[in-house]
Amino acid sequence: MDAAMKFFTFLGEAGWFWILIGIVLAAIPKTRRTGVTVLAALLLSLIVCNLTIKPLVGRIRPYELREGIELMIAGPTDFSFPSGHASASFAAAAAIFAYHKKWGTGALALAAVIAFSRLYLYVHYPSDVLAGSLLGILFGVISYYIVKTVFERIGKKRGSKNAKS
Repeated sequence: MDAAMKFFTFLGEAGWFWILIGIVLAAIPKTRRTGVTVLAALLLSLIVCNLTIKPLVGRIRPYELREGIELMIAGPTDFSFPSGHASASFAAAAAIFAYHKKWGTGALALAAVIAFSRLYLYVHYPSDVLAGSLLGILFGVISYYIVKTVFERIGKKRGSKNAKS
């Protein structure tokens, strides 16, 4: 179980796995909107959670409160609330779910395991993970509507240009 939790936490590290998924999806014409939505949701998660809320709240991590705790991973050096792993994972998963229910269900399950790994490894409080998860879902939904609007406007502009020629 320890090795599995380390692996899942690694998948969520700096959002690299989800960024890669977003890039791949954006590169394929059929899934371009999904990929752009994933990347937008991840950017929103980074800005709101990691760059804004974490420094404002300044919550120290659970392992920092108890002496003698030996972590199975390198201890994160940023603040604890909200969980960036949970936020990024649920943001990407919610974005995928908005377009592809089957893939999205798998992505949400993976996001839940990544979020749980942060509790298991004693680097977050349950409230950090819960807040990160809920914010991530919100970012996925917001990004879905933003990208939908942008793509519709682009489509209308292209349509009006074609009508004029």
